[in-house]
Amino acid sequence: MTKKAKANRILIAGTGSGCGKTTVTLALLCALKKRGLSVSAAKCGPDYIDPMFHRSVVGTSSVNLDPFFFDADTLKALLAENAADLTVVEGVMGYYDGVGMTTRASAYELARLTETPAVLVVNARGAALSVLAQIKGFLDLMPESHVKGVILNNCTEKVASALAPLIRERLGIEPLGCMPRLPVCELGSRHLGLITAPEIEDLKSKLSLLAQQAEKTVDLDGLVRLASSAEELTYTPLTLPRLESVRIAVARDRAFCFYYEESLAALEKMGAQLVPFSPLEDAHLPGDIHGLILGGGYPELYAEALSRNTSLLSEIRLALENGLPCIAECGGFMYLTERIAGFPAVGFIRGASFDAGGLQRFGYITLTANEDGMLLKTGESVPAHEFHRWDCENTGSACTAQKPDGRSWPCVFTSPTLYAGFPHLHLLADPRMAERFIAACIKEKSKCQRP
Repeated sequence: MTKKAKANRILIAGTGSGCGKTTVTLALLCALKKRGLSVSAAKCGPDYIDPMFHRSVVGTSSVNLDPFFFDADTLKALLAENAADLTVVEGVMGYYDGVGMTTRASAYELARLTETPAVLVVNARGAALSVLAQIKGFLDLMPESHVKGVILNNCTEKVASALAPLIRERLGIEPLGCMPRLPVCELGSRHLGLITAPEIEDLKSKLSLLAQQAEKTVDLDGLVRLASSAEELTYTPLTLPRLESVRIAVARDRAFCFYYEESLAALEKMGAQLVPFSPLEDAHLPGDIHGLILGGGYPELYAEALSRNTSLLSEIRLALENGLPCIAECGGFMYLTERIAGFPAVGFIRGASFDAGGLQRFGYITLTANEDGMLLKTGESVPAHEFHRWDCENTGSACTAQKPDGRSWPCVFTSPTLYAGFPHLHLLADPRMAERFIAACIKEKSKCQRP
């Protein structure tokens, strides 16, 4: 049964990585919220870190809208179910940059599939009239670009005011102001993008300064009008079966923080009680659990501290040996190996994790099962993503990962109670994975209840 939703929304697109779209997005979220609006956020693509910043600003979950993971109907359902007075969707890379030299899974494809008006963020530093040529190229590349406005980043008010009538008259889109360079508000980065929100000192004060600047130099009223012009969403609501209640421990701390919140929410809707714990701080697993999730993150930065927590390492290894259902992705998978950077880890999976010196097998993949496992059955395929510069001496062979260009490699360890490997999965890409995980947890629960 289809539904309709008037979800006011805009997509903040960039000319390329580093143009400032994340900073502009955060500034807008803060400024709009300070105006008293109910604001929600979303991120195009598989990124974990930007949604963590969105949540720091908005105070609610920020959903991932990934055209590689989801079809148009699921994208629209996620948008509708996350809607507020206004939803700000942050793009990925350059507006048209997708898989290979195509627009597949790009911010443009997301705007097209969800009929969301896009605002192009252009780095105008060191330019004047040439800015128009750059904008015109984005408008003309596709027959319908969906670009309806532009914000000039690293631009003075004087230059932006001079360019505004030219943008409106020559290009036919709305000049929506500018953001001057604010060095004090710059956010640090590392190999996986921005450093995580909890690591940034004075984040709240930086966001407050960004909001104050946006209030002064960005046309927030124009943005609200543009968001209100978005077409009504027609979609089929996401439906998930309600299963037996189970308790699932979820590793959540500085070392393990990469999660698709919609995946976790899906488990909760299906009956799971998620119990957070810290592999850095807690000496034991939570009590009375029937499953375990070890997400991605940066265990390599905390390898020595993780290794000192010997009681938890032993407890996790014994639990897995006894069949506790477990999903371990990327950093969580590394935690299950014998060593990380030379420091002892759980040791459930043979081999050591090491710094490979650069991104390994980066990007979208299709993951196909070579044997039956907890989440996938032989021959089944799901979209997935890899993004890591650390590697392991033994990455598994239960699945085959294939990139869109045809390259492939074996990966992943599976069993009736295990999924462990570098590929990140989104459970809503194929909700059967969530059902199967909970089913395995229900079996564990019944085993624990036997006299």
